[in-house]
Amino acid sequence: MLTMWSKARELAELTPPERNRWVDFLRAVSIMAVVIGHWLMAGLYVDASGQLLRGDLLSVAEWTHWLTWGFQVMPVFFLVGGYANQVSWEATTRKAAADRQGVYRDWLASRVQRLITPTFPVLLVWAALAVVMTQVGLPREQIRMATEAALIPVWFLAVYLLVTAFTPIAQRAWQRFGWGSFAIFVPLAMLTDWLTFTAKVPWVNFTNFLWVFVALHQLGFAWRAGKFERPLFAWGWFAVSLAILVSITVYGFYPVSMVSAPGGFSNSLPPTLALFALGSMQVGFVLALEPAGRRMLDKAAIWTATVLMNGMIMTVFLWHLTAFVLVMTADWLVLGGLGLEPIPGTGEWWVTRPLWIAIYILALLPMIAIFARHERSFGPIRGGRTVPRLRAVLGVLAICAGLGATAGLTIASPEGVSGVRWWVIALPLVGAALMGFGPVYRPRNRPGSTGEPPELPIR
Repeated sequence: MLTMWSKARELAELTPPERNRWVDFLRAVSIMAVVIGHWLMAGLYVDASGQLLRGDLLSVAEWTHWLTWGFQVMPVFFLVGGYANQVSWEATTRKAAADRQGVYRDWLASRVQRLITPTFPVLLVWAALAVVMTQVGLPREQIRMATEAALIPVWFLAVYLLVTAFTPIAQRAWQRFGWGSFAIFVPLAMLTDWLTFTAKVPWVNFTNFLWVFVALHQLGFAWRAGKFERPLFAWGWFAVSLAILVSITVYGFYPVSMVSAPGGFSNSLPPTLALFALGSMQVGFVLALEPAGRRMLDKAAIWTATVLMNGMIMTVFLWHLTAFVLVMTADWLVLGGLGLEPIPGTGEWWVTRPLWIAIYILALLPMIAIFARHERSFGPIRGGRTVPRLRAVLGVLAICAGLGATAGLTIASPEGVSGVRWWVIALPLVGAALMGFGPVYRPRNRPGSTGEPPELPIR
C-alpha cells in the first residue's frame, strides 16, 4: 500500500491544472458508497441452531429504506461517465480528424477494454471456486447463493457499456437539441412505468435501463458545458428533484427504498421514475458542492487519496462482495459463526458494524494487491488495426449478454458435473476476442506491467 501511495502521489503531482478533479472524486465516492451499502444491507447471521441465514436489513428495519437515497449512487457514476466519455470521444475525434474510418469502433473497443479486462479475473476465480465447491459436495443452492452474491456488481457493467456505446449519438443530440436531449427521456420513463404497472405490458420496463441512465449520462454533457456553474441553479435543480421524489414515493406509488422493497418491488432493477428523480436530485446536490469540493481537492493529501482510489476503483467494485462472502463463509465454517449472533437491525448489530467493515477491508486488501494491475494492463486493440464493424457489434452484445446472464442466472448450474454454466463465462471472453483484446491479443510487455503508476481513469 505504501508503494501504491507513493505512485499515486507521483501521478497526483503531474495532474494538469485544467483537469476537473471533482469528476475523479465523485467517481471514487460513488463506488465507495456502493461498497459500504452492500456490506451493510447484506446482513448475515447465525440462528440458535447454527444455520447461516440472510437477514436483509431493508426487510427488518423499514427506516433504513431512507438510507438508500444516499447509498444508491449509481446515477452519479453515469453523470461522471457522461463527462468522461465526452472528453474521451472529443479527444479521439480531434486526433483522427484526417481519417475517421473505424474511429468509433476503435474508441468503443478501447472503452470496453478498460472496463472488462478487470472483470475477467473475478469471473474465472468464481468459476473455479464453484467447480471446487461442487466437487467437495456442498449443496448447489448454497453455491448459487455465494456466486450470486459475489457477482452482483457485474450487472451494472452491462448497462454502462450499452450507455457508453451511445456516446457519439448522445453527443450529437446534445449539440443539436441541448436540454431537449435530456428532457425527452422524462416522458419515455413515465410511459414505460405506466405500461409496466398500469397496462401490465411484460418486459417493457427493461427499456428504462436506457431511458433513465442515458438521461443521467446526458447531464454529464450539461455539466461539462457549464450549465450547472451557478450554485443557485444547481441547488434549485436539487430542490425541485427532491420535491418530485418525495411526492412520488412518500405520497405516491413508488416505495422509498431505491434498491429493493418488501414484496419484490425494485426501483433499480430495472430503474423506475423514482430512481430517475433520485438521480436528478443527486446530480443537483453534488454539482452544487463542486466549487467547495474543488478547493478541497487542491490539498495534496486528499487529491493523492483520490488518485489512489481511482487507480484501483474497478478492483474494489468487483471484489468487495467476494471479500464479504469469503469472510462470512470462513467465519461460519472455521469459527462456528463467531460474532454472527446479532440479528441485523438490532442495536448490537449496529454497534459491531465498524469492526466488521474493517475486517472486510482487510480481506479486500490482498485482492487489490493481486488484481489491481488488471486496471492498467492494456495492450493495443488488434495490434493497432481497426476492429471490423460486425465484430465490434457482436463483441459488445456478447459481453453484455454474458454479464447480464451472470447477474440474472448466476454462473452456478444446478446440473452437470462441474456445477458451472460455462457458456455464461465464455460469452464475455468471446466478446472481448471479437473486439480485438483479451489474453490472445495481449503483448508480452504490457503497459502497467513494469511498475509505472496507472493513468487516471478519465481519458
